[in-house]
Amino acid sequence: MKYLLVLAVVWVAYWVWRKNRLDDKTQAKRSPPPRPPAAPQLPTVMVACLHCGTHLPESEAVQGRQGVYCSPEHQQLSEGAGP
Repeated sequence: MKYLLVLAVVWVAYWVWRKNRLDDKTQAKRSPPPRPPAAPQLPTVMVACLHCGTHLPESEAVQGRQGVYCSPEHQQLSEGAGP
């Protein structure tokens, strides 16, 4: 009886191990192939607002007569120009 119980435990352990191993293989087949690493992006040019000194990307800056600003309000305050 003792050997039958040991044999049952070994069989269950083998069955669980084999099931997990097969699940890993099927999961690997289903997952999409890994993407190649993205190309490194070039650094963004940062500029400082002439009114408050806040640094922001050049693409988001508001261009004024005297320089760049972080918002139209700061451009208006510094240059005194209307919108």
